[in-house]
Amino acid sequence: MKAVVYHGPKDVRVDQVADPVIEAPTDVLIRVTTTNICGSDLHMYEGRTSIEPGRVLGHENLGEVIEVGAAVERVRVGDRVCVPFNVSCGYCKNCERGLTAFCLTTNPPSAGAAFGFAGMGPYNGGQAEYLRVPHGDFMCLTLPPERPDKEIDYVMCADIFPTGYHATELAGLRPGESVVVYGAGPVGLMAAYSAIIKGAGRVLVVDLHPDRLRLAEEIGAIPIDYSEASAVEQVLDLTGGEGADRGCECVGFQAHDIACVERPNITLNNLIASVRPTGTIAVVGVFVREDPQAPDRLYRRGEIVFDFGEFWFKGQTMATGQCNVKAYNRRLRDLIADGKASPSFVVSHELPLDEAPEGYQQFDVRKSGWTKVVLHP
Repeated sequence: MKAVVYHGPKDVRVDQVADPVIEAPTDVLIRVTTTNICGSDLHMYEGRTSIEPGRVLGHENLGEVIEVGAAVERVRVGDRVCVPFNVSCGYCKNCERGLTAFCLTTNPPSAGAAFGFAGMGPYNGGQAEYLRVPHGDFMCLTLPPERPDKEIDYVMCADIFPTGYHATELAGLRPGESVVVYGAGPVGLMAAYSAIIKGAGRVLVVDLHPDRLRLAEEIGAIPIDYSEASAVEQVLDLTGGEGADRGCECVGFQAHDIACVERPNITLNNLIASVRPTGTIAVVGVFVREDPQAPDRLYRRGEIVFDFGEFWFKGQTMATGQCNVKAYNRRLRDLIADGKASPSFVVSHELPLDEAPEGYQQFDVRKSGWTKVVLHP
C-alpha cells in the first residue's frame, strides 16, 4: 500500500509499504478514506522527537471497515468509522475511568499510546491506504450512513475537535464565563469553537497569524493579535481589568519559538497574567520531554521557565494532559450529525495522499492560508 513514511527531519515520502493484517482477534482493518496532518505531526517532521525512520505517520483517521477479527462483535464490514488518535484497550484501570489517553496496556511501561507517534507504542499511522485498529470494538466510532459529505467534519472527531473540547472541560468552563485561548491553530480554534458551543460569554483568541485570527472572528470569538500590542494588556482591557475566568494553552512546547530568550514558554506565563485570581488554566498544547533542536537554556532538557510565584499568589488551578477522545467523540459526532457543529471550518486544503510531502512543508512553515490539511488516500 501507499503510506506517508518518516525518513528524517523535513523528509517525509509516500512509499510502498506492506499492507497491515489482522494480528489479534480483536483487530479491525479499515480502508482509509480521510486522514489529517496534525500540528503535533510537525514535531516529528521537524526532527524534534525520537521517532525512527520508517514509521508510517498519521493519527487522525477515518475509513471503511474491510475486515474484522474473530472476536469483534459490534463493528461490521462496511461500517464507516472514525478512529481516536489514542490507542486504548477499554478494560484497564484508566480506560474504565474514561482516561483512555493513559491506557496502561497498549504501550507498557508508559501510560498512553497513539497511532504513528514518537514514543507512544509500535502502532503505524493512518496516512496510508489501510490501517490496523487494535481493540476495534472499543476503538471504532461508527458514523451515520447518511450524509457522506460530512466526512471531513467527522474526521475531526479523531483528535482536534475532542482535544479542543477537552481544553474547555479541563478549564472547567461554564455557560456565561469568559475564556482566553492562546493559539489559533486547529486545536486552539476548536477550543474556541467548543467554548462557543458550550455557551461561553466571551471567547478571546490570541495569535499573530491574520488568517487564523480571521477564522476565530468568523466563529464568534474576539481575535487578539499580540504582534500589535501586549496580549495580556489586551485581555485585561477586554475583561474590565480582572482577566478571563478560564484559560486554554493550545500552543505547546514550541511556544519558545515565538518567545524572547529570557521568557520561554511565554504562553503559560501570559495565561497566568491573563486569567483572573482563582481562575483555571487548561494545558492541551503538546509538551514533549525533550526537544533536541532547542537551545539549552530554552527547552533541551524539558526545563521550562514558569512563573510559579504569580500562579500561587493568584490561587489559580492548572489541568494538563492529552485528550481522552473516547470521553467526548460520541457527543461531538452527534452534534455534527444533528447539524449543530461543523468543525471542518478549519480545513484549508484537501490533497491526495501523493501530495502529502507538500502539505507537510507548507503547513510546517505556517504559510498563510494553510490552517488544516486533509489527505485522501
